[in-house]
Amino acid sequence: MKKNKNEQIIFYGNKGDILKKLPIYEGGVSAGFPSPADDYLDMDLNLHKYLVKNPVATFFIIAKGVSMEKAGINDKDLLVVDKSLNPKNNDIVVAIVNGEFTVKKYIIKDQRICLRAESKTENYPDINITDEMEFEIWGVVTHTIHSNR
Repeated sequence: MKKNKNEQIIFYGNKGDILKKLPIYEGGVSAGFPSPADDYLDMDLNLHKYLVKNPVATFFIIAKGVSMEKAGINDKDLLVVDKSLNPKNNDIVVAIVNGEFTVKKYIIKDQRICLRAESKTENYPDINITDEMEFEIWGVVTHTIHSNR
């Protein structure tokens, strides 16, 4: 485990044995009326296989703060980050800006990179990347895991 110096992001390495096989129901879960026909176990779900496409380049990070709530990332959510992916417009990325890690939406605006917060409650300014800034895309967020309790 590694903490960013401002303690906004906590990093976890990827150990394949952490995510064990769990039962999965092939028919899915009805969001309406329950169906007795869907109550049969069909196969196992390997969460590692589902969440991690490139094990050597994948890390787990705990997000801190409210700057990305509109994007579905809440305080203390677990982010699955793949360092091998190149970001596409509107991807959620973990970036290093002037020595600090941040989680933001990656936007190409007028052929320039912009990192945008997606907060429901705060008004964060865009981070418009300039040549004078120390900047690196650390990885692309592929999954967000949060508790419903």
